[in-house]
Amino acid sequence: MKISTLIDTNIFIDLLGNGPQANASSQATIAALDAGDIVLSAIVWAELAFSKQIEEDLMRRIAWLKPRREGFPFEAAFPAGRAHSHYRELGGRRGRTLPDFLIGAHALIGGHRLLTRDASRYRSYFPELDILSPETLP
Repeated sequence: MKISTLIDTNIFIDLLGNGPQANASSQATIAALDAGDIVLSAIVWAELAFSKQIEEDLMRRIAWLKPRREGFPFEAAFPAGRAHSHYRELGGRRGRTLPDFLIGAHALIGGHRLLTRDASRYRSYFPELDILSPETLP
């Protein structure tokens, strides 16, 4: 059975760079690709826009994944907002985390697994989400 995997921004950053986690993220991404479709979230794409690369060059660099582009589903908005609210109630102060909650809710509502380096954060707020992490793969 094939399963789709939404890839988090931090994995794409690893794949596009040569940092210390690039190899592990690359192997985890290949394993996800072998299992099924790769999903590119519009939220992740927006986060990747920080780079100085031209959009076409960026897409060309990830073309080997044949990512399926997917917009943010409206049904994921409320769970994302609730998770972010819960985070803030627990004392979370990082304002930039809302995109993380949007990504997690998108994966959950879309029926995708999530490949991320931030597995523990996503598990805390989306316990029913199937999460993959380069650190946990053999």
